[in-house]
Amino acid sequence: MRELLQVKGLTKTFQLSAKQQKLEKTKEKVRVAVDHLSFTAYEGEIFGLLGPNGAGKTTTLRMLATLIRPDSGDALVDGASVVNQPDQVRGRIGFLTSELKLEDCFTPNYLFRFFSDLHKVDPDVRDRRKDALFARFGIDRFAEVKVANLSTGMKQKVSLVVSIVHDPDIIIFDEPTNGLDVLTAKVVTDFLQQLRDEGKTIIVSTHIFSLIEKLCDRVGVIVGGKMIVCDTLDRICGDMSLEDRFFEIYKEIHPTYHQATVTCNCGNTFVTGSTSEDIHVEICSKCHPFYTGQQKAAQARGRVDKFNKKYGMGK
Repeated sequence: MRELLQVKGLTKTFQLSAKQQKLEKTKEKVRVAVDHLSFTAYEGEIFGLLGPNGAGKTTTLRMLATLIRPDSGDALVDGASVVNQPDQVRGRIGFLTSELKLEDCFTPNYLFRFFSDLHKVDPDVRDRRKDALFARFGIDRFAEVKVANLSTGMKQKVSLVVSIVHDPDIIIFDEPTNGLDVLTAKVVTDFLQQLRDEGKTIIVSTHIFSLIEKLCDRVGVIVGGKMIVCDTLDRICGDMSLEDRFFEIYKEIHPTYHQATVTCNCGNTFVTGSTSEDIHVEICSKCHPFYTGQQKAAQARGRVDKFNKKYGMGK
């Protein structure tokens, strides 16, 4: 198989401000987001990056998409360097992130034309491709509806099709099903499999085990910015499920990691994990949006200690 993507020792660090150091209770001034990461993706395969939040998945994909520059290392996208030939790389990839926000005042028709013009797609090719993609994702009925009036799932579909207007050979998706309902997620995953069958190379990042098991031919497990293991699912997991194997790997790296059943302040019980001996996060997924908003407000006012005491968030 032909190597379409070669990642060679990518490294990226970020400076921590004094405020960030205080909030995170650390004296470290530099955070290593990606640490000498290397892997290869081949033509006609779906390669998955699996890891917990903060593992460096999104930072890695942003470097591959030339949105941020690595501190060291390089990646070759069909022979083009992300460091030295970023313009060539952008013409060869499609990049979709859940953080892509489309302007509310534009319509799918306008956005498809706009991105096609950016990639210098021939108008006839553009129109044929738009008709096919809009029909496939059911966008044709909403082609002249402003983004502000589209559902969340339809916005994600529009984001997907405008990211591949130029029919790239390498497609990079950061959390491709994040925030989607089950029907829309099924449409997206089926399409990714179709692209793979057409010989495209797909790179996806996620922390969802079932998505990796359903889609990916090979997977790289990232923890703390480092590639811990990279291989086919069969070779990584053996007779174990991917979830069980992942936590086995994680416990090898963090021996103090353990899980426990805890009770949220609202009364719900759930299972959580920690690398400390004292699991202290007592918020269920239902309450999380409320507490996140309260926590951000407390941080903005410099009242984190008061927030922790009020909601029982301190150790």
